Amino acid sequence: MADKLTHIDSTGEAKMVDVGDKAVTSREAIAHGQVKMKPDTLALIFSGNAKKGDVLAAARIAGIMAAKKTSDLIPLCHPLALTKIKVDITANEKLPGLDVRALAAVNGQTGVEMEALTACSVACLTIYDMAKAVDRGMEIVNIHLIEKKGGKSGHWKLHQDSNDGPTAA
Repeated sequence: MADKLTHIDSTGEAKMVDVGDKAVTSREAIAHGQVKMKPDTLALIFSGNAKKGDVLAAARIAGIMAAKKTSDLIPLCHPLALTKIKVDITANEKLPGLDVRALAAVNGQTGVEMEALTACSVACLTIYDMAKAVDRGMEIVNIHLIEKKGGKSGHWKLHQDSNDGPTAA
């Protein structure tokens, strides 16, 4: 774990990290989030009869588009030539609602955590937008990084500790 923030210089000014001397490696990140909703809203989404159209398809496409635009949205993020973006959305009857999982990959000099998190967040926002006419009380919750691979820091994975909640493996 680094003992200082990488985007702050010695005078306290914000800066973009210089990755020019870093090795190009295969990197991957996975983010997860959820959209809680009424059971009837979940059923409507899966019926394909939502007023605005196919909620799941629109959310997947929005997540993919957002990952590609991360450097335009998040200050100090490097623009990346992403090699893969995948957004999976599944029903979670216990929630009730939807689980959203976004994977981003690159062969590059910096990680893709922000791209995965952005894809997940925008997919969740799109679900809300597409179904808000029938359920304004939906909640977007638990957006977090669950795994990252590659780069100098190697492999990191979040796991659930039954006593303390999520912890890094």
